[in-house]
Amino acid sequence: MTADPPTPTTGGGPTPDVSLHLLGGFRLLHDETPVVVPRGLQRVLALIGLRPGATRSHLAGLLWPEAPEERALSSLRTALWRLRQDPCCPLVATGDTTRLDPRVRLDVDDLTSTAARVRDGDDPGSTGTALTAGRHDLLPGWYDDWVLLERERLRQLRLHMLEQVARNHLAAGRHGEALEAALEAMAAEPLRETPHRLVVRVHLAEGNVFEAVHAFYAYRDLLLRELRLEPSPAMTALLHDTLAPIRQASRPTPPEPRRPGASPQTHPR
Repeated sequence: MTADPPTPTTGGGPTPDVSLHLLGGFRLLHDETPVVVPRGLQRVLALIGLRPGATRSHLAGLLWPEAPEERALSSLRTALWRLRQDPCCPLVATGDTTRLDPRVRLDVDDLTSTAARVRDGDDPGSTGTALTAGRHDLLPGWYDDWVLLERERLRQLRLHMLEQVARNHLAAGRHGEALEAALEAMAAEPLRETPHRLVVRVHLAEGNVFEAVHAFYAYRDLLLRELRLEPSPAMTALLHDTLAPIRQASRPTPPEPRRPGASPQTHPR
């Protein structure tokens, strides 16, 4: 079954702007007007957006994993037919594959493209959108296996992107921007050590030793409280010279050894 081409607007007007939002919840917009999509069809649109070019057999297997293949394919054909009843259908089909129409803007693509620019070494000054890209989870409240997998993939993608942005700013001497990116990553995953380590490095680069030590011990206390773990040697090494005298001073003083032949000291009652 092939999809009909998108229906043009009447009167030769401009093509409507269509956007599909999956981060923070499902939303389909036509010219900024929300389109009501039944939950079952939301799943189909979301999966097609996340797996562009997937075959119909693959889509059907993910959407109806418990159903026999023929029944799953039949359910997919019905869902696609229903979606094509919309005059602004956001789908196109080629052979055995179905994907979003190229005119549809997908918010997940904004995150992946921003992460790619950071990975390719773009100037940190041009990646301000990295702090907000992907700030919300993918389809919160959805627990399909394919959603959980994509949610974790995008979460890790964003964490690595933010950490790279922080490293880029730190290398360029932009300490404020580096700290902002590191704190954004820390807020996304408070127990992850890498952003805490970056925060310590930024404070040391600025000469703020107190801030660096405070950041270290705040993370150490959090890690001990939540996981009964200590920071890694890599993080401890950042402050080795600074922490050594602090730890030495906090150790209890051992009692002096008793001299041979000396009687134990007695105290009057």
